Amino acid sequence: QVQLVESGGGLVQPGGSLRLSCAASGFTFSSYAMRWYRQAPGKERELVTAITASGGSTNYADSVKGRFTISRDNAKNMVYLQLNSLKPEDTAVYYCNARYWDTRGQLIYNYWGQGTQVSVSS
Repeated sequence: QVQLVESGGGLVQPGGSLRLSCAASGFTFSSYAMRWYRQAPGKERELVTAITASGGSTNYADSVKGRFTISRDNAKNMVYLQLNSLKPEDTAVYYCNARYWDTRGQLIYNYWGQGTQVSVSS
């Protein structure tokens, strides 16, 4: 059974930090690219950051560059998101996502976690 379980969310003051974790099980984690998305109230879900299966390449939304860092530990089937210098506009539910493409570039598997709430407020 495929599972992605996020944790680490919470309430933090502006300028603070959080570390989100996503525990993966039920699939070959080291073969999957991983992403973090977020969805704020009344807004569409947006891609925050992504990391390749090997962890060798990452990319970030402009809004979080220099503040957020994605990483993964393939030995532990874990992906992390370090959130620094948090702003009120970072308030959202953060979702972990796992994706696998075949050799033709077709998306074959696409898994989602249940999300973890991050609230930034004074």
